[in-house]
Amino acid sequence: MNKKHRIFSLIFLGISIFGYSQIKEEQLILNRKREPEVKKIEKKKTSVVQEKNYPPDNKKKEDSLNLKYTIVDVPPVSDFKTTEIQGEDISPKFSNDYQSNYFRLGYGNYGKFLADANVSGQLQENVEIGADAHYLSTSGLKKDFDWSSKQNEAKIGVFSNIYTDTGKFNIDANYAFNNYNYYGIYALTPENNDVDLQQKVNKFSVNGYYDHYSNDILNNVRVKSYFLNDHYGASENYANLDVNLSKHDFAVYDDVTANGDLGLNLETVNSKFDILNQNTNSQFNFTLSPKVTFYKGDSYLLIGSDFSFLNSKNSSNVSDESKNNKFYWFPKAELLVAAADEFKFYGGIDGGLKLNTYGNLLDENPYLISDLTLKPTEIKYHFYFGMKGDVDQTFKYDVNAGFSKVSNAQFFVNNGLFDNTFTSNRAGYDYANTFNSVYDDGTLMEVKGDLQVFPVENLTVDAGLHYMKYNMDNLEEVYYKPLLQFNLGTKYTMLEKKLNLGFKAYFVTDRTSNAFSLYKDTLNPNGYNSMELVNEKVGGYADLNLSAEYKIHKNFSIFALGNNLLGAKYQNYVGYKVLGAQFLGGVKITF
Repeated sequence: MNKKHRIFSLIFLGISIFGYSQIKEEQLILNRKREPEVKKIEKKKTSVVQEKNYPPDNKKKEDSLNLKYTIVDVPPVSDFKTTEIQGEDISPKFSNDYQSNYFRLGYGNYGKFLADANVSGQLQENVEIGADAHYLSTSGLKKDFDWSSKQNEAKIGVFSNIYTDTGKFNIDANYAFNNYNYYGIYALTPENNDVDLQQKVNKFSVNGYYDHYSNDILNNVRVKSYFLNDHYGASENYANLDVNLSKHDFAVYDDVTANGDLGLNLETVNSKFDILNQNTNSQFNFTLSPKVTFYKGDSYLLIGSDFSFLNSKNSSNVSDESKNNKFYWFPKAELLVAAADEFKFYGGIDGGLKLNTYGNLLDENPYLISDLTLKPTEIKYHFYFGMKGDVDQTFKYDVNAGFSKVSNAQFFVNNGLFDNTFTSNRAGYDYANTFNSVYDDGTLMEVKGDLQVFPVENLTVDAGLHYMKYNMDNLEEVYYKPLLQFNLGTKYTMLEKKLNLGFKAYFVTDRTSNAFSLYKDTLNPNGYNSMELVNEKVGGYADLNLSAEYKIHKNFSIFALGNNLLGAKYQNYVGYKVLGAQFLGGVKITF
């Protein structure tokens, strides 16, 4: 451990000295106001464009006053799960002479192979179409496991952007698959190293978005949908329609103006599983969200409510169908007092329903058993207060704390064996190597902090801190929820922007888990007994990542990535080691 600390210290010291020698020669040049970017970095130009950049002043005012700095739970780039290897692409991007058409190839240790491309063009002056493809694979941890731990994923899609006099349309369609193994076996060794541990998830998505420039009656419309299935016969259909109606910038009194908004949201999901208890889940939620916001300068007062109607059904082959029809009311209010650009104080209350779906839970934990009971999480209320500001357009921060009352909060737990008898034909998910979803009521206290610093034109430093403490009614400990998470990142360009450097570090504290100890049944020679080990600890970790890209020619560059540089094969979930230190290099062609 001391050796790793010394290596990290030397790396950090070298970067600091080298960076300072460059920085001290730079001058602060800010030609325009920088907008905060405390959010997940989008790797490719796919699907719906999230940032609004329209001429109308009311759009600019709406975006700036309602700007949120929030921590996004981005998995470490070195995580073994392939979708998390690229969970955040820290590859630096060239801001000058940007070209969206590119092709990239990379190869590294652990058999990691990366290939992706983006091609787009204009059919007409206001119509753009494009295609995007991405593939990533790894041979896995061959030295750690006798059985297969290889994984590969791919995503291919098409998209279109259409600009009109009154608004902008976006539409995208894509197909993605994630092919991996339930390799995290810790309690029971397979009798045959050729055991089939495969799981494969297929997902087809169609999304659409329309943003109306004027905010006069119609603000925007968003549609999301997907169909998902997996190797074990699970299937899920999801659809969401979100319509925002508004009337903005009407005078109230002297220098006080107001915005009126009405949100209409329809969300439905149907999930069906074919193994074990064969759960079926159906959820439908309709939400009406009226609100009015009063503005005076940069200060505002928001008052509103969410009215929701939920219809849900659950059934399985071991229980009768259960139905739930319920109306909910959630308060919504927020006050922001802008003492100055550097100091804006705010506080409020909100709440709402979150539908837990198989697709969304797989994004967090791909090693779930393909048979879940899905329940919506209700945030009964969430009080929060904080302070944010922009100091001379070079330092942006947001610090806030909150307290929530939650019903059916969702957590992951380890599964034991489903079949306690000896068998040579055991299913790939039946080695105490999968996870389930459990729910409990309780409270959550959170503290968040985000900041970005722009000390010079070509350097960005960002950091995020997230503390969360659960107190549940039945669970003594909540599983796989760290008490503290911290991330630190920098992006730096030099040599007339031909060389881009990136650094990203994640620090996560210990998490509590449950696990199982299996042993032979002395009374039944053909069976196992199991003992659940509750409140086991999954160690915390530090995950350090570096990236570099050098532009040899305006159309050709080389890049290198170093992930998990401390080389720790830590576990996010019991049994599932991540890859150690990884190095990947490649070429990128733009056109």
